[in-house]
Amino acid sequence: MPSPSHPTPSEILEDRLPAYRAQVEQALDRLLPGGDTLPMRLHEAMRYAVLGTGKRLRPVLVYATGEALGIPPRNLDGPACAVELVHAYSLVHDDLPCMDDDDLRRGQPTCHKAYDEATAVLVGDALQSLAFRAVADADPPLPAEARVRMLRSLAVATGSRGMVGGQALDLAAAGQPLDLAQLEDLHIHKTGALIRASVMLAAHAADDADSDTLERLDSYAKSVGLAFQIRDDILDVEGTTEAIGKTSGADARLEKATYPGLLGLQEARARGHELVQRALHNLEPFDERADCLRGIARFIVERQH
Repeated sequence: MPSPSHPTPSEILEDRLPAYRAQVEQALDRLLPGGDTLPMRLHEAMRYAVLGTGKRLRPVLVYATGEALGIPPRNLDGPACAVELVHAYSLVHDDLPCMDDDDLRRGQPTCHKAYDEATAVLVGDALQSLAFRAVADADPPLPAEARVRMLRSLAVATGSRGMVGGQALDLAAAGQPLDLAQLEDLHIHKTGALIRASVMLAAHAADDADSDTLERLDSYAKSVGLAFQIRDDILDVEGTTEAIGKTSGADARLEKATYPGLLGLQEARARGHELVQRALHNLEPFDERADCLRGIARFIVERQH
């Protein structure tokens, strides 16, 4: 009898997603202070902002990169939690009235609506610091050299040369005309930096990854990070508030530069698919262990939320 065909990358991702999401959810639950621990309101709000919602794309990228490099998922719980905590903190701060002023996130009231603005600011601050602790205190412990590389990568991705800098560029660009190069530079920082860090944190945990492997993984991550933002921009136009879990049409309301606004919907879609092909090209030297990463690249431009 013929042997069964090998599952496609999309089928492999579909198989892995529930397990990886459950794994990081359990790790986050263990890492976050309990709501009955002083200061209780702050800890309750931190758990509200992190647990039970979200696509968990960034931690899944950590685990999937580890899979491609032969690193057991259990060894990557620390960095997987770290990138999700940073992502959650950025959403809490982005939603504040002084930033994007959003009332809905992941299908529920934003943190400053559920609690208050001051608490939301403190939640973001606390989640960021906890992210670095998640890497520093990773269990099982990672080699000291690997932890230093990972902490540096996370710090660069979250700071003024990464995500925070991207948010500053985004705020400054509101109502201003941008060309494609300027728009991509903005999103390489705001969205792409943490997605790249998700891949590279796992890569830095591999003691045998050569420079070509690291360069290819970074190029893959850069491409999927931009493709993710393009799809986000498209969903803001086409998606419903119920489907995407946040207020649709917010980009237009805030006069933000977007890929559909600059290129049109059809060309924006084509640009997203082009970036996915570029990401897949960078994975060509990898064997079938990278199929989960291949599935993520395709999922990013096909997702509905």
